[in-house]
Amino acid sequence: MEKLILSLTYFSALGAGLMAGLFFAFSTFVMTALERIPKSHGISAMQSINLTILNPLFGLVFGGTALACIFLAITSFFRLGTVSANLILAASLLYLIGVILITMVFNVPLNDALAAVDPNSAAGADVWRTYLDRWVPWNHVRTIASLGSLILFIIALRWKS
Repeated sequence: MEKLILSLTYFSALGAGLMAGLFFAFSTFVMTALERIPKSHGISAMQSINLTILNPLFGLVFGGTALACIFLAITSFFRLGTVSANLILAASLLYLIGVILITMVFNVPLNDALAAVDPNSAAGADVWRTYLDRWVPWNHVRTIASLGSLILFIIALRWKS
């Protein structure tokens, strides 16, 4: 069981790190670049990104990390009191709440609304403005949460050794 927990902790650290990098890129330059080009182009580009990101490799990292975090949170709950288990529980919950829950509750509905508009319409331009005003701050939250999760997983792994 310890080997499984150790392997899933490494996997989750890697997954949280990859997600932190992805979210960081969107927070620091991708969305700014899309906002600078004509609205119809920005909308079209983001619609395409939202379609192409749904692929098996992304699913493995995003969803696989979530599944590993669920398992780690449950097993850590039963081992509370050890520093490593406490850190793994915190890292797992941070990923599950700050990445998965935020994505499902805030980012996905905004992505769905954007997918439903014609990029060349006035309604599309209105949705785009709302999208940028709401999606980007929630992406900042996901960036910080995934980075925090990564840091906690690393500390937990260092604590074990």
